[in-house]
Amino acid sequence: MSFQAYLDNIEDKTGLTPREFIELAKERGFDDESVKAGVIVEWLKQDYGLGRGHAMALVHVIKKGPEIDSKHVGGSGTHRDESNVLWLDGKNNRP
Repeated sequence: MSFQAYLDNIEDKTGLTPREFIELAKERGFDDESVKAGVIVEWLKQDYGLGRGHAMALVHVIKKGPEIDSKHVGGSGTHRDESNVLWLDGKNNRP
């Protein structure tokens, strides 16, 4: 599953866009660099029923923003994304 597909699936499951999760995380102080991924993963599991893989996709965008390493872009395979910039504003709003 591509990184973007993880984010799209999270939106399907929770009704929240990645950008909304970023804002919720900021309200809790989870965007601070001292906050460990495990704390965020546990919050997402408890409050939204997300598994580790989906939660870690959100950890990435909460801590590092929408850019992913270009090694994940293009080519073939199920884990490849079309762009090194993830869309965070809802899959139905994607240009």
